[in-house]
Amino acid sequence: MAFQLENISKQPLKPEAKSTINSLLEKEVVVLKKAFSNKVKEDFYTELSVLLKAGINLKAALELITNTQKNKKTKSILQTILGDVVSGKSLSDAIKNQNEFSDYEYHSLKIGEETGTLHRIAEQLGSFYNRKNEQRKHLINALTYPCIILTTAILVVIFMLQFVVPMFEDIFKQQQIEMPAITVFVVNISGFIKSHGIWLVLGIVSLIFLRLFFNKKPWYKRIKDKGLNRIPFVGSFIQTVYLSQFTQAIALLTASKVPIVNSITLVKQMIDYYPLTIALNKVEKQLLKGESLSESLGAHKLFDQKMIALVKVAEETNQTEFMFERLNSQYNAKVQQRSKLLSTVMEPIIILFVGLFVGFILIAMYLPMFKLSSILG
Repeated sequence: MAFQLENISKQPLKPEAKSTINSLLEKEVVVLKKAFSNKVKEDFYTELSVLLKAGINLKAALELITNTQKNKKTKSILQTILGDVVSGKSLSDAIKNQNEFSDYEYHSLKIGEETGTLHRIAEQLGSFYNRKNEQRKHLINALTYPCIILTTAILVVIFMLQFVVPMFEDIFKQQQIEMPAITVFVVNISGFIKSHGIWLVLGIVSLIFLRLFFNKKPWYKRIKDKGLNRIPFVGSFIQTVYLSQFTQAIALLTASKVPIVNSITLVKQMIDYYPLTIALNKVEKQLLKGESLSESLGAHKLFDQKMIALVKVAEETNQTEFMFERLNSQYNAKVQQRSKLLSTVMEPIIILFVGLFVGFILIAMYLPMFKLSSILG
C-alpha cells in the first residue's frame, strides 16, 4: 500500500489505463487471506495518519487510499467505508458495520473523533499493528529454520523406513536370520508405513485444512494455546509475545483516556490468546468489584511480579500510560532476544533427536548383520 502526496485533488481519482500484461502482473493472488490482515491495517492507519497530518480532509484521504488498492476485497471494503463517510457517518461508525474491524478500533477512532485527535489515534493504531507484525515475524523467523530441519529429517526417516529397511528385511528372510526385538520393532513400523502411509498423509493434510475451520472455535483455541504453552522454550516465548501486545494496547487506550475497565474489555477482543483472555475476564470482574489493577493482575500467574510492581507504582503516581509504554519496550526487547535464543536452542535439539532416531534404525538393521557375517564366515 503506497501513495503520493503530490497533485492531490478533492475529486475522486481515476485509475490510469494499463496494458493487459501489466494488469495481469499486478493482480494480487490471495488464498485464504483476510481482506484486512494486520499488515493491511498497519498500512491503512499509518497512511491515514500521514494524510490527515498533511491537512487533507478525511474524505479525500480515504479516496486516495482506496484508489491505491490492488486487492479487490480490500478495495471493496474501503469503498463501502468511503460511501458511508460521504453520506454523513463518522469513520468509527463506518467501520463498525465491517466484520474486519474490532470494537477496539471502533472505540479508539471514536475517541479520536470526539477529541479532535483522529490523526494521533490512527498513528497509534498503525504503531500497534506494526509492532504486532514485527513480533509475528520474529516468531516465524525463530521457528522457520528448525521446522525446515525437522521436516527434512522426518522425510529422511520416512525414506529409510519405506525403502532401506525393507531391503534389509528381505536379506534377513532369505538367510533365515532370527531378528532381535529392536529390529522386529523397526520392521513393523516400516510395514505400517508401507501399508498405511497414504492414509497418514491424507490425515495430516485433512488436519491442516480442518484447522482453518476450527480456528475460531473456543475449544480449539483452548487446546491449541494450552498445548503450545507446554512446549519448552516455545511456550514462554509465545506468552511473552502476547504480553507485549497487551501492554502496548493498554498504553494506547490509556493515552486515549479510556477507563481501565473498558480498556481491559477492548483488549480481550483485540488479542486472540486463550490464557490471556481467561485471565482478563477475571481481572475485569475483580476491577468491577473495586479492586485495583495491580491486585487484579497479581491474582494470575500469567502476569509476572515485575509488571505487577510497576503497575502498582503507576496507580500511585498516576503514570499508567508511561509505565505500560515502558513495559511494552521491555517485553518487545525480550521477544527479540528470545526469538534468537529459540532458534539457537532448537536447532541442536532437533539435530540430536534426528541423530538418535537414525542411529536407532541403523543399529536395528546392523545387529542381524553380525549374525549373518558369522554364518557366512
